[in-house]
Amino acid sequence: MTHPSRDLLDLAQRYGVATEFWDWRGQHRTISAETLQAVLGALGVDATSESAVHRALYEQWAGRWRRMLPPCLVSREGWTPWFWVHVTHGDAVEVWVELEGTNERRDVRQVDHLVQPQHLDGRLVGEATFALPGDLPLGYHTVVARSGAMLARSPLIVTPRWVGLPPEVAQRRAWGLALQLYSLTSARSWGVGDLADLADLAMWAGCDHGAGFLLVNPMHAAEPTPPMEPSPYLPTTRRFFNPLYLRVEAVPEFAFLPAADRQQVDTLLASARATLQHDTIDRDTVWAAKRAALDLVAAVPRSPGREIAYRAYVRDEGEGLDRFATWCALAETYGTDWREWPLELQQPTSPAVATFRAEQAEAVERHCWLQWLLDEQLAGSQAAARTAGMPIGIMHDLAVGVHPDGADTWGLQDVLASGITVGAPPDAFNQQGQDWSQPPWRPDRLAETGYAAFRDLVRTVLRHSGGLRVDHIIGLFRLWWIPPDAPPTEGTFVRYDHEALIGILALEAVRVGAVLVGEDLGTVEPWVRDYLRDRGILGTSILWFEYEEDGSPKTPERWRELCLATVTTHDLPPTAGYLAGEHVRLRDDLGLLARSLDEELAADTAERAAWLDILQARHLLPPNASTEQTVEALHRALTWSPCRLIGVSLSDAVGDRRTQNQPGTTDEYPNWRVPMTGPHGERVTVEHVVASERVAALARAVGGR
Repeated sequence: MTHPSRDLLDLAQRYGVATEFWDWRGQHRTISAETLQAVLGALGVDATSESAVHRALYEQWAGRWRRMLPPCLVSREGWTPWFWVHVTHGDAVEVWVELEGTNERRDVRQVDHLVQPQHLDGRLVGEATFALPGDLPLGYHTVVARSGAMLARSPLIVTPRWVGLPPEVAQRRAWGLALQLYSLTSARSWGVGDLADLADLAMWAGCDHGAGFLLVNPMHAAEPTPPMEPSPYLPTTRRFFNPLYLRVEAVPEFAFLPAADRQQVDTLLASARATLQHDTIDRDTVWAAKRAALDLVAAVPRSPGREIAYRAYVRDEGEGLDRFATWCALAETYGTDWREWPLELQQPTSPAVATFRAEQAEAVERHCWLQWLLDEQLAGSQAAARTAGMPIGIMHDLAVGVHPDGADTWGLQDVLASGITVGAPPDAFNQQGQDWSQPPWRPDRLAETGYAAFRDLVRTVLRHSGGLRVDHIIGLFRLWWIPPDAPPTEGTFVRYDHEALIGILALEAVRVGAVLVGEDLGTVEPWVRDYLRDRGILGTSILWFEYEEDGSPKTPERWRELCLATVTTHDLPPTAGYLAGEHVRLRDDLGLLARSLDEELAADTAERAAWLDILQARHLLPPNASTEQTVEALHRALTWSPCRLIGVSLSDAVGDRRTQNQPGTTDEYPNWRVPMTGPHGERVTVEHVVASERVAALARAVGGR
C-alpha cells in the first residue's frame, strides 16, 4: 500500500472520494494511493502521477470559474439558498426562473456577497451571488442567466420538505406482507408468481386481514434471452419491468385468439408448469413458453381505444423506452453483453444503431408492447390493493444498481462509471466485504444532466405504486467503489449529492402520494438516519439487528417511530431457519466466516437466546415452545414498537426455512431460485396461503384482528 501525497488527498476530497473511514469494528482506516487513483480515474480524472494531480487540481478549480451557472440547483420548498453566477468582472447580469409546465417567470434577486474575481483564460471573471425565491412551487424548473451576449440555463429542482405517510396510516399503524413474488405460484400461473397472483394476494390480505401493503421484490427487467439473471437486485435496467411477471391470459387480446392458437398456448402453459416439479425455479423455461404465447397474442389486432392507449404510453415514455427496447432487440441478435457487439453498435446514438432500429422495427416494437402490458397489469395489481382497502397498496423495491453488461450500462454510458464496481466494506454479516459487480452513477455527470436518468427511473417505478422501498438507501449518500481486480476490502466511499437524490425521490413520491422506506442497515453514519427522518422517509428496523451499545437487545419500545419493522430480511433465512442457526452453517460451508464455526454458532445462539429471554419474561413464549409459537411471539414483539409500519415475511407466515439469498455468493448457492415451501419442504401456493390458518394466525398477531 502506497500512502497518498497531500495533493492527491486534496484532489480526492474535491471529488467526494473518501481518503479515510471508520470500519464496523470502530477502527480507523486510511485509503491507499492506488485505490484513490483508480477511483478518480473512473471519474475521468487522471491522478497517476504528481504532475497529473497538479493539472487535475487546476482544471477542477478552473472548471467551476468557467461555468456561468452551477450544473444543477436543488432547493426545498420555502428555502432561499444562495448560488453563484460567473460573468466578466463588472458586467451586469440578469437572472430568472422559468417554472415547469408554464410560461411563468420569476425574477431572482442579487445579494451582497463579495467574492474576489479571478484571472482565467485571458479575462477577469467575477462572481455574483443570487438568492432563490422562497415561494417557488415543487417541480423541475430552469434557472436562466443573461449577461450581454452570454446566456446560460441550469436545471432547478424544488423538492418537498416532508414525505410522511397517508392519513390512514398517520392515525393508525399499518401492517403488510413482504414476499419474493416469483417464488409463490398459483393454480393459474406459469411456473413463477405473476402480477395476477399479486392482485389476488392483495385482495385477500386487504379484505380478510386488514393489511395495509404488500412489499414485493424488485420487478426490474432482466435479460430477454437465456440465461436470465435470477437476482432481482441485478437487473439489466431499473427503469422498466420484467415481462416474466405477465399473466398471459390477462392480456385483453387473449380472448380473441383463434382456437388453434389457444390450443398452442395450453401446450406452452403445460411446459411452463412442468418446471414446478424442479427443486429450483426455472426462469428460462418459463420465459421461453410465456414469450411464445405472448407472440401469438401480439398478432391479435388491438381495438382502436387500446391502440390509442398503447401509442400514448410509448409517446410518454419517450427515448428511454425506445432505447431499452432497441437494446433488447440487439441483445436477441448479438447477445446480452453489448461490449462484444460490433463496435459501431456499442454507442446508442450511433448511425448504425439507428439503422438497426429501422430494420428491426417489429422486434423493437414488440418490447415496447411488453412494457405497456406490464404497465397495465401493474396498474391492475395496485387497483386491486386499493379496492381491498389498503391505504398504501403495492410497495415496490428499488435495487441499488444494474448488471454491468446490461441495458442501462449501454443506454446510460454518459452517467454511469466504467471500470469500477460497487459493493460494501466488511461488516458483521459479511466480514470479507461484498462486491456487487454493479457500475455506480457518476455524481458529476448526474448533476450535469439535471439528474434526468434518475428522475425518469423513480417516476416510472412509482407510477403504479403506493410505496417504494429503496434498497441500501445509504447509496444515495455514499457508495463503496471497488477498483478492478481488487478485493472489496480495497475500496473507498464516494459521496453523492444526497440533497438532490433524496429530494427527487421525495418529489416523485409526493406527486403520486407514495410512502418511502429506506433500507438503512449496515455501516451508517448516524446523521444520515436523522436526515431521512427529517424528510419524512421511513427507516428499517430488523429485530435481529436491533441492539443497545452494550450489545443487549434493544427492546421494541425503544425503536424508531418512522420505521418499517420486521423480524427478518431477504438476506437472512426465514425465521424458522434462523432460529435453527442455518445461516451460520451455510456461511461456514461457503467459506464466508472470519471466525471459526464454533465461535459464530456460540455468538449466534447467545444473541437469539437474549431475545427469547425477553419474550419469556413478558409471558409471550411458553417453556418448550414450538418453532411456530416462537415465530408468532417474535412478530407480536414488533407490535410493542412505535414503528408506523410492520412487515411480515410471507415465508415466515407459511413456515418456510430456506433462505432466498446468501450475500457474498453467486453460483455456490441457488440464490433467488428457491420456491416458497412449508415447514416440511412442500411447495406452497397462493391457494394454500389464502386457506392457511397458520398464515391467518400470524396476520392476527400483528394486525389485531
